[in-house]
Amino acid sequence: MKLGINLGYWGAGMDADNLAVAQEADRLGYAVCWAAEAYGSDAPTVLSWVAAQTERIDVGSAIFQIPARTPAMTAMTAATLDSLSGGRFRLGLGVSGPQVSEGWYGVKFDKPLARTREYVEIVRKAMTRERLSYEGQHWTLPLPGGPGKPLKLTVHPQRTHIPLYIAAIGPKNLTQTGEIADGALLIFPSADHLEETAIAHIREGREKAGKTLEGFDVCPTLPLAVGADKDVSALADTFRPYTALYVGGMGSRKQNFYNQLARRMGYEKEATEIQDKYLAGDKEGAAAAIPHRLIDQTTLLGSVERIADRMQAYAAAGVTTLTLAPAGFTLEERIASLRAGSEALERAGLV
Repeated sequence: MKLGINLGYWGAGMDADNLAVAQEADRLGYAVCWAAEAYGSDAPTVLSWVAAQTERIDVGSAIFQIPARTPAMTAMTAATLDSLSGGRFRLGLGVSGPQVSEGWYGVKFDKPLARTREYVEIVRKAMTRERLSYEGQHWTLPLPGGPGKPLKLTVHPQRTHIPLYIAAIGPKNLTQTGEIADGALLIFPSADHLEETAIAHIREGREKAGKTLEGFDVCPTLPLAVGADKDVSALADTFRPYTALYVGGMGSRKQNFYNQLARRMGYEKEATEIQDKYLAGDKEGAAAAIPHRLIDQTTLLGSVERIADRMQAYAAAGVTTLTLAPAGFTLEERIASLRAGSEALERAGLV
């Protein structure tokens, strides 16, 4: 199992620290550095900045939002980043959510699976550098009856095949991801529930495509907080606002994928209470309603030894790249967490 680092969103006042974290991850031998986007910093700019100041670590989008770019533009960006980074780019895609898609980008959040499938097909076709033409339900290239003509990507990416990941949570999306992608970006993963909540669906998709899980990158992101095992409860409490935001307030009442995931993990009653309180404006109450076990199952907390044990559980469950989001209020704390993650992987015997 390999390790990755997730820098999250840029522009939150820690930009210089984020670069230092990426550089330390590069020095420690982490496999990939991911950057996210929502409606603030864009991922391609961040990734080009990081790639220019690192040497070996891959840079990946977690995610490029599908409603933000046409598929041809994504192919152009991917090819450019792969070329500039010397073949170190990984393309992560996702549909975002209805509030961002419709509120920020003005793109209807309808038929997300069909849109994703067509998007991936166009991106892959463009990346082959053949002349681009496509007829689908959501995209037609060139537009009929006009001056457009099939064009060919002029940029030569470093590699003929850039790894393509999809951020997936729901069963149908996970199945399709297994069918059409090279990897899955997961969030709030529990090693205890990974088979039924993710791996089984990915496997089904791989089988549809006539493939196995061999070579497919299962890549979840977990927050990491290092400390004494006797302080695990206090460490978990630091992630209550984070968990409450996703389970309670990320998306609408009917379309909160993280809330639905918590329910599939057996927290149906708690997920309802967290969401009810969060949407009513009681964020502190929502955070307090989160069971300690839910946080502990979806983060890495405690001593290096305890984290190493958890890493072994994730590896046994089918994780191939474990992406860490190291906690810390200072650069020194985040670097220390990063080093502890590397040490834990070694102690787990997974290097």
